[in-house]
Amino acid sequence: MNKNSKKFYLTGPAGKMECLLDLPEGAPRGVALVAHPHPLYGGTMENKVVQTLVRTFVALGYVTARFNFRGVGESEGVHDVGRGEVDDMGVMFDYMQEQYPGLPVALAGFSFGTFVQAQFQQRLIFQNRPAERLVLVGAAAGKWPMPEVPADTILIHGEQDDTITLTQVFDWARPQDLPVIVIPGADHFFHRKLGHIKNLVVQMWRR
Repeated sequence: MNKNSKKFYLTGPAGKMECLLDLPEGAPRGVALVAHPHPLYGGTMENKVVQTLVRTFVALGYVTARFNFRGVGESEGVHDVGRGEVDDMGVMFDYMQEQYPGLPVALAGFSFGTFVQAQFQQRLIFQNRPAERLVLVGAAAGKWPMPEVPADTILIHGEQDDTITLTQVFDWARPQDLPVIVIPGADHFFHRKLGHIKNLVVQMWRR
């Protein structure tokens, strides 16, 4: 948990959702929702890549929220292969919009979390209320049926990722003409490379 994280709970379709909130200094300029990696392989909202994304958005002035997916930590329910997790993200999205009306909402995810966020963005687009922008780290292309994403999506991947290979990511990104930022020497979990994620997102966001 980041030093200033505050725990709270929401009620989703499957029951209790264990959540964390991180606040920026001063008035927030937006809201960011961050999704964690696969719960059946140890993924939680405490994951280091997730925490890096949280710190990144806080530094950019965003109120940042995340939650444990179904069956993780204190969150109730069982893993739902991305379907129920998207529904739960909708609960978080609506709650944060109520708490911070009028602010843009960004979506970010790591690994399985990218599958959840890409699907959720498609739902928001269909509802004519799309998120401001997507940040996908270790995109789950080839593991799950990733939908298309907007052209301004920030897509970061590790050169030596052997969980989701660069070939799989390029095969998904190529038909969309979607640029991929490759971090040399990085594995799936960006061991010793986490600082690159924050620096890249901050630089691209401020453009």
